Amino acid sequence: MERMSTCLCLAFLLFSFVADAMYIPRRSHHLLSWRQNRKTSKSNTELPSHFETRYFPQNLDHFSFQPESYQVFHQKYLINSHFWRKGGPIFVYTGNEGDIEWFASNTGFMLDIAPKFQAILVFIEHRFYGESKPHKLANTLGFLNSQQALADYAILIRSLKHNLTSEASPVIVFGGSYGGMLAAWFRLKYPHIAIGALASSAPILNFDNIVPSSSFYDTVSQDFKNVSANCFEVIKRSWGEMEVFSTIKDGLQELSKMFRTCKTLHSVDSVSGWLETAFIETAMVNYPTPANFMAPLPAYPVEQMCKIMDELPLDASNLERAFAAASLYYSYSGSESCFDMENHTDSHGLNGWGWQACTEMVMPMSCSNHTMFRPFESDDEKANQEYCLREYGVKPRPHWITAEFGGQRIEMVLKRFGSNIIFSNGLQDPWSGGGVLKNISSSIIALVTRKGAHHTDLRAATKDDPEWLKQQRRQEVAIIEKWISEYYNDLEQEEQAK
Repeated sequence: MERMSTCLCLAFLLFSFVADAMYIPRRSHHLLSWRQNRKTSKSNTELPSHFETRYFPQNLDHFSFQPESYQVFHQKYLINSHFWRKGGPIFVYTGNEGDIEWFASNTGFMLDIAPKFQAILVFIEHRFYGESKPHKLANTLGFLNSQQALADYAILIRSLKHNLTSEASPVIVFGGSYGGMLAAWFRLKYPHIAIGALASSAPILNFDNIVPSSSFYDTVSQDFKNVSANCFEVIKRSWGEMEVFSTIKDGLQELSKMFRTCKTLHSVDSVSGWLETAFIETAMVNYPTPANFMAPLPAYPVEQMCKIMDELPLDASNLERAFAAASLYYSYSGSESCFDMENHTDSHGLNGWGWQACTEMVMPMSCSNHTMFRPFESDDEKANQEYCLREYGVKPRPHWITAEFGGQRIEMVLKRFGSNIIFSNGLQDPWSGGGVLKNISSSIIALVTRKGAHHTDLRAATKDDPEWLKQQRRQEVAIIEKWISEYYNDLEQEEQAK
């Protein structure tokens, strides 16, 4: 779900994270750094079993015929044909902002249902992320956008069907966070290629002030408040305690000692970003079972964080409690002897999201004083322009996504021409405020779960999954089965009519 696109996607998430990861909102440019700097276990990005890695030659530009448009880069994709029968469905994951192995490793739902449908699985890496980068990156960033990515997917899928000599195979696209947005948009833009889409945690309404700009931070805060009012208040009070260290002599040295930093801090903002990222991303991945997506975490990690805060001795300060809770996110195993807060790395190939956030992915964010975070007003368009001009030499286009894909009055629009899309959202996911939460038609379905987090439904099934999650997945499978059955019936009738 820049993280994103996850989680999830925004003024600087996602992810996101994201995803969707998408990237973390507003005070955002430094928050992205914490996501990139986080240490993740190697198993988090290993190639899932039975997948083969392939590369597909893509044109740099699909929408013009200038000589430079024909520059070729090799797009990575993963394929699993273990359960496939010829003529069977093709399930495609529309990759988001990072290494494709990362998303394949955390989208076990597709692998779980492949045997039932005798489907082939394809995970396509998004251009300019992971290994799928043009060689002259600095001169080609203008070709990093969602429209080019969708065209990549269309061309690759058509080529794959031809090479499999299975032109009639139905295609279903799947995606989570930014990948979920792409899956929904792909169904709308390329209905002749994909017969349906499962768009999980896809905040397609987070543009142009269609939804309240405060929804993201409101949801994170409510997640913590629902677990413990004290936990909420501790975090809210910790920011003021932290600012004191910027005003006293040797304050940064003392703060560095409290937060066990590997090197003495240069700025209080480093700690602020470190804490915010921990609380935001833990809310995003508040899964009902242990997971290893954003970081290795236990089941229901928000509860565990609040338990840590609530159980510390009475003489512990709010800031000490906040640090102890955030340490769960950065070092659940307890193996980190110190925290490196100012050495930024990019462990998942995410660094293209800054460009996307400065061009098309403009998601307004604000934070009220009713949340557990420091308040800020909706994004300052002038300040954002100055940042993007300084970093990339471009100005954001805040209205482009809704012009290209729509979003305004979506119920009226999609019920007249759209079909076969599942929008799934969990209300504990901060990105759910920008998702489609009500059915639009009989075939554009919103599946909403009260306890769900960021694309929980796309994760692999486990023996400990709660009943609400099992039921959600059963609904998704039944809808997909209906789409495929209708497609084959139509195909059979067409053959008989010849």
